[in-house]
This record gives sequence, C-alpha cells and structure tokens, in this order.
Amino acid sequence: MQDRKKYLSSPEKTIEVGPKSVSALLDAMAATGFQGKRLGEAARIWCEMVDQKNLTIFMGYSGSLSTTGQWKIVRWLIENRYIDVLVSTGANISEDILEAMGYNYYQGSWLANDEDLLENKIDRFYDIYADEYDYRELEGLIRKFASTLSTKRAYSTREFLNRFGEYQWKKGIKSITATAWKHNVPIYSPGLIDSGYGVALSLLMREEGKKIQLDQTQDMEELGQIADKTRTAVVFVGGGVPKDTIQLATIIKSLSEGGEEATPHDYAIQITTDSPQWGGLSGCTLEEAISWGKIASDSTRSVVYCDATIALPLISHAMGERAKKRKAVPNLSWVFKGQGKD
Repeated sequence: MQDRKKYLSSPEKTIEVGPKSVSALLDAMAATGFQGKRLGEAARIWCEMVDQKNLTIFMGYSGSLSTTGQWKIVRWLIENRYIDVLVSTGANISEDILEAMGYNYYQGSWLANDEDLLENKIDRFYDIYADEYDYRELEGLIRKFASTLSTKRAYSTREFLNRFGEYQWKKGIKSITATAWKHNVPIYSPGLIDSGYGVALSLLMREEGKKIQLDQTQDMEELGQIADKTRTAVVFVGGGVPKDTIQLATIIKSLSEGGEEATPHDYAIQITTDSPQWGGLSGCTLEEAISWGKIASDSTRSVVYCDATIALPLISHAMGERAKKRKAVPNLSWVFKGQGKD
C-alpha cells in the first residue's frame, strides 16, 4: 500500500471538444492513454530533439509512403533541418520523383479488379494507382543520370543520391533527394536497388553495357563516423532495413575498437504497425534495442503503434506550429568532401 501515491500521481485528462491547433490537440492526447498518448508524446519528443545542441537527428523512412502524399513532409523536414541524415528504402526516394516531375498518383480502391488494372497498365499500391507509363519515365530519368557516372569506380549510395539530387535540382525537379542535395543532408539507401533504381541500373547494363557499382560498405563506415561524432537521436517511420542500418551505426565504434563503448541514441521515436511478439526488427521495441547498445537506457523514447499516414502528418503539423528554429545544426560537410572523382 506504500506505493499508491506513486501509481496515482498523474491524473488522466479528458479531452474537451473545442477550437484547437494541431499541437494543442496532440498535447491534450498526450494526457490520455493508449496510442493517442503515444502520439502526443512523440510530437513532444521530436520538438525536444530540435531544441537540443550537438544532436544529430537520423530518420528511417521505410516502405512505400511517398506514393501516399507523405514525401513533401519529408522534404519539409529536410528544409528545416528537423532531420540531419535520412536512411530510406529505394521506393520512398524514387516514387516521390514521379510527382516532382509533374505526374500524379491517383486515388483508387483496394477492391479493384487487378487483372483489369494490369491490362490497362495501372500499378496499384493498396488504394493508390500509378500510371505504368509515368513510372517508366521516372525510371528513364534515373537511367539518364546513371549513364553520366563512371564505371571505373564504385559509388556509395550516399554519393550516388547526392549527385542525383544535384542532377534533378538543375532540371527543376524538387524531390526529396534534390532538396537534400540543396541543404547538405546526406541520404543513404541500403536497399536502393529494390526499387525503380534497380530497374534503371539493370536496363542501363543490359542495353548499353554500362555497369554502375554501388559500395554499401562505405555507407556503413560513414554512418558509423556520424554516430561517433555527436550525440544522436532517431525517428523511425516504419522499420525494416532503414531502421536496422541506423541502429547498427551506433555499435560500429565498440566493435571496431574491441571494447564495450557503443554510441546509443539519446532520443528515439518509432511509428509502426508491426508487433514485437513475432521477433522481427520492424516491430521490436526500443527497450529491446537497449540490450544491443543501440538505444541508451536513459533515453527519451516513445513507440507509436499507428499507420504512418495518420501519425506523420499530425506530428509534422504540430512541429510546424511549435518547434523552434534549430540553434545548432550539425555540420556534416565533411561527409561530402569524401566523394571521389570520376
């Protein structure tokens, strides 16, 4: 009975309906329970990250979210340096380019006749449609860029995407990768070829005999160095390979030096629909990551079990209302100085 006051110290606060900003609504939700509470906590934690000095914010961007109206949010996060390093699936940083080129995705139905869609060259992402011919234009753009690269050396995905971002920016295509180039934000994609990039590079090799080599070991080395140089925070939108790549970057120092010192994240947020009991990385808790030295035991953290197409727009709009301009953006210019010459 001695612990009663400890357990009953924070009263839940019922939400009152009335005019509210998005940030005020999320604050109110944070004082409730379940995933509404987690969503409000995540918004608060991200705003706290932005206010910290000497903190590098990583973002893991998984799945195929750019087809669902999310990519301009990521672009906005880069422009405002609410993230400093992006690790993404190939899909998310290629499918945004389709809209940036002036084409569209279309609202559809998950109950569509897929044989009919195939006959009409319409690709389906659950309830979103893409014109296959527009998709081929996107892959053609990637191929034209790749044809400008040297076959005599390998490129990290960070350098490949940085150069591609510059190529797009000069053509007036304001995609995620183009915006990252403009704002000196490095992007890494450990699964780059599992997307339109893989199709474009394969066709370039088959039809023109030009083989572009990617060096993902260099990616991991750079990510490990970034994690070594400053305190770090992470925002995982989904899970998958981007999540584990960022997590592995925190333990490279301890493994390479044969010691016990890792560089775990001080802040961590994850938005996921995956459950931990199946043992997969996408669903594993941030607490589980403590055992690996990937997340600090005293970190500020929250997992939101929610569809990212719900959570990300709400959190980003709350940040737009409340987050402060960053006082000390980490200088990652040294990453780009390491680019080789063709």
